[in-house]
Order: sequence, then structure tokens, then C-alpha cells
Amino acid sequence: MASMPQVAIALLMLGVGASAATSAPRSLSRADLCVTEGTIDELASHRLSVDSPKMRAYVNATPVQAIAARFVYLGATSHDVPLGSGTMRRQFGLKLRAQDACNLIYAMWRIEPESKLVVSIKENPGQHLSAECGNRGYRNLKPQRSAPAPKLRPGEAHTLRAEMTPTAMNIYIDETLVWQGPLSADALEWDERVGIRSDNARVQFDLTAPIVDRPSSENCRAEPADAE
Repeated sequence: MASMPQVAIALLMLGVGASAATSAPRSLSRADLCVTEGTIDELASHRLSVDSPKMRAYVNATPVQAIAARFVYLGATSHDVPLGSGTMRRQFGLKLRAQDACNLIYAMWRIEPESKLVVSIKENPGQHLSAECGNRGYRNLKPQRSAPAPKLRPGEAHTLRAEMTPTAMNIYIDETLVWQGPLSADALEWDERVGIRSDNARVQFDLTAPIVDRPSSENCRAEPADAE
């Protein structure tokens, strides 16, 4: 696993942005997050824990388009909740360009029923609240480069990292590039907020991001953030 200085150097070389270049990735605590659905508990040394069937959160600070989760998958939650489409899925992943509940990008490591990494966009122009868009506007993005994700088994530790350059999005598992592809011009104009999401998965994780300033709890608005 790459050290934090190595990650910071990589971000600089890839041109993630001026704000990323001036802010090294740092460990995030529960206080750095706005949890819009479900629950995130804080353990020792800023380690975070999720045991909710649905969890949605974003980093509540000046955004930078890079985020990494070092996590251990612990298995299924005590009960499962289907997605808005009715599909049952177990997954953990990252959010980028998360302008609002209706317009954002996901990098999700699906665990069950099929193990794979899927990058998707939820796009609903003119809509901003979950009550407006529901689970509409999703489509999976095709990579220019990709590699298979390993099967995620309970008790295993992995790192999932996502970053955006001026021309592409890169997703890494254990510092191996597993997805790289371009985004539409419209998506590049969205808010640069980053975050995390899980569905029906118990996970303990450390979260890092090169944010520019401290979060303000006044900006955190809890709501059912993502219907799908």
C-alpha cells in the first residue's frame, strides 16, 4: 500500500487540481462528514464503522476531487434493504462530483450478487432533491482502461481510491488502476464534493482526502440522499 506522501505526489503528478496540489491527503473523522442517510460510528484513531443497510455521506468541506477508503468488509448487515429499483445489492463505494442527490458520480465495489467495480453517473438536469428525481437518471460508464476487481470477502482489507484529473477519472484498488475513463462536459461543471456510500454491507474504514478547510456543521443537511 502506498504511503500518504506517495499518494500526495501521485495527485500532484496527475494534476488533480490547484487545491489538491496545496493540500496533502489527511485522515477524516466523523466530524468531517455530513451523513445524509444511515449511521456512521467513530472508533479509535478516527476509524469509522458502518452497520446500516443504507449509508450515504459526503465530506463537508471545500471539496477536492480525490478520496480514499482503507476498509475491511465484515459481511452483511443484520437485515437487507433493496435499492429504489427493487434490486438487492451489497456494495461499498465512493462518490465524486456529488453536486446533489440527483447529479453525481459513483465508483461502487459491488460485492453481491456479482463481484465487480462499476462506475455510474446519475444525471437529472434541473433536479436537485431526492424527492424530485427518485432513482431516475442512472447509467453505467464505459472505461477506456480497466482491470477486474478482486472478489471481496469478509475480513479482508483493501483500499479503494478515486481521483479526477482535468481529463479523466481514475479508480484504484490497492493502488492498482482498475478503471479509467472520461466524463461529459456537463459532469465536469458539477460541484466537486466527494463522499461515500454503502448498501447492506458492514464495513470499518479509514477515510482520507486532501480537503482545503475544516467542515462547517451548519452546511450539513440530512435527507434521503440517493434513492437508488
